[in-house]
Amino acid sequence: MQHFKMKSLLLLVMLTACAATPRDLSGKMFTFPQQSNTARVRLITSRQDFSAVTVCHRSFTDLKRDHILFSMATPSAANDFLIYWDHTNTEIEPHIRDKKAEFGGRDYKPNMWHSICSTWDSESGLVQVWFDGLPSIRKFVSGTNITGPSIILLGQEQDSHGGGFDIRQSFVGMMSDVHMWDYVLSPCEIQKYVDDLNFTPGNVLNWGAMEFQIIDRVLIENKQMTCQ
Repeated sequence: MQHFKMKSLLLLVMLTACAATPRDLSGKMFTFPQQSNTARVRLITSRQDFSAVTVCHRSFTDLKRDHILFSMATPSAANDFLIYWDHTNTEIEPHIRDKKAEFGGRDYKPNMWHSICSTWDSESGLVQVWFDGLPSIRKFVSGTNITGPSIILLGQEQDSHGGGFDIRQSFVGMMSDVHMWDYVLSPCEIQKYVDDLNFTPGNVLNWGAMEFQIIDRVLIENKQMTCQ
């Protein structure tokens, strides 16, 4: 009996270790196939202090409503670094430390891949969005560092630290190539990302070595691209 318990404990430790092993998601995508207030992917990082952030991702959806694109919360701020599409006002809205900037004039067409990068620096407080390689103006949002244990989610918008999901804000579609840096990426590096060239991968979140947890119905599939 003791031998059986030891073997079971060893198996549990091995499974836990495997679950924590970063995975190369190159050429893959997360598919969110239906509206839900539970389905999400948690992206795991140990970082707890940010004086600057860049987040880049690619998404594909046909949603005709508001929806979340990236959500990072800490115990002190549910919208510590959030990227949101406001369909009513046709705006991409980054939120930093619960403060919002609004960027209109983006041609966010349905049923096609879009590359979106958002940058912010606490020293200047400025935030900027790069949509399919085209920069927005810069706007002031917050000059305060993001600190505390973070929960980073794809698929759901957090109204509390790790919870408070609203099905009407959930993401439905495909998402890929998520990277996060703890500095403001240069315009040249952003263009390399958009063009899928050899760019510096994220040093906080790296799609080529991602530690993550899937909750509920989210699939990992080969990334679908249009044949030329």
